[in-house]
Amino acid sequence: MSNAVSKLPIVLIGGGGHASVLADILLRQGREIVAVICPDDISQRRVFSGIKQFHKDSDIEQFSSQSVSLVLGIGAMPKSSLREKIAKYFIELGYHFESVIAETAFVSEYATLENGAQIMEGAVIQAGASIGLHSIVNTSALVEHDCQIGAHNHIAPKATLCGQVETEYGCYVGANATVIQGVTLGTLSIVGAGAILTTPLPPQSICYPFRSIIESY
Repeated sequence: MSNAVSKLPIVLIGGGGHASVLADILLRQGREIVAVICPDDISQRRVFSGIKQFHKDSDIEQFSSQSVSLVLGIGAMPKSSLREKIAKYFIELGYHFESVIAETAFVSEYATLENGAQIMEGAVIQAGASIGLHSIVNTSALVEHDCQIGAHNHIAPKATLCGQVETEYGCYVGANATVIQGVTLGTLSIVGAGAILTTPLPPQSICYPFRSIIESY
C-alpha cells in the first residue's frame, strides 16, 4: 500500500456531514486540524468544537503549502465536479491532499491508494486493488481483489465491487449496490442504490435498481 502518512497539521475543506466523519477519524488518530473551511455555520457539529473556521476557499492561502496538508471534506454527489475543481485549484498552487484511512478499515498492504483517497469506517480494500485520486470508499463498502477504481469515484456505504471490477473517471456506485466480477463502468456512470450490475455500463449511463411501488388500499 502506498501513502507515507504526513504529520503536518490539516486544513479540512468542507463542514458538512462527510467532513465531520473525516474530522472524527483524524482526531481519533491524533491529528491536528488547524482550520475548517466552510461558508456555513458549523457550530452545531460538536466534532468541530475548538477548531478555527474560515469561510472562503481562498483563506487556505494564508497557510503555506509546506506547513499544512489538505483534506477534501466535501461529499461526493453524482454528476458534480465540485470536488475535482477544488482539488485541481489547490494542487496547482502547490498544496498536497492527504489520504484518510479509518482505523477500522482494512486496506491490504498489496493495494494501492492514490493521493486524496478516503477509506471510511469498516471499508475493505483487498489485495491488488487500486483506488484512484480523490476517490471515496465509504462506510462498510467492499472493494475486492484486483479492482481498479478510477479518479473521483464514490463507492457508497455497503456497496460491493466483486473482483476485477474496473471503474473509469467519476463513477458513482450507490449504497448497497453490487457490481459483479469483471464488469467495467464507463466514465461518469452511475449504479443506483441497491442495484445489481452484471454487464458493462457505458459512459454517462445509469443502472437503476428495481423500484418499490407504494399503493393505497
